[in-house]
Amino acid sequence: MNSSAIPKPSGAMTKILVVEDEANIREKLITVLGFEGFETLGAADGRVGVELARSEHPDLIVCDIMMPDLNGYGALRELRADPSTAAIPIIFLTAAASRADMRKGMELGADDYITKPYTVEELLTAVRTRLGRQQTIQTTATTPSDVNASGT
Repeated sequence: MNSSAIPKPSGAMTKILVVEDEANIREKLITVLGFEGFETLGAADGRVGVELARSEHPDLIVCDIMMPDLNGYGALRELRADPSTAAIPIIFLTAAASRADMRKGMELGADDYITKPYTVEELLTAVRTRLGRQQTIQTTATTPSDVNASGT
């Protein structure tokens, strides 16, 4: 396993779901993330992506916006409405780069937004940043504060 992957406290591999309708892009993302030591899952559209997120509980989702059946915005809306998937960080990866598109994604609860074309390093930096932040949030939520630990 490559040391750049963020390990989970349990020692299990960090799981990333890639939701992208273009097979060549989806496979490239899966390959790059796998090479970096992440466990990866792929979905060809938002509907399958939502189903996989609910059944597999990934640590992070990288999602295209413009897809058939259920687009990225619809997938994000469904994921945020479901308590079992609401806290999973989601990075939008898309050619829809207008300010309005970005604003819409952020208002729906996207955690980051990467526009195509992008570099592998841009993608990996965003993935590591979101996973690191999520790990900090989870650690903070499960660790008693100094006040609670001292009984005051």
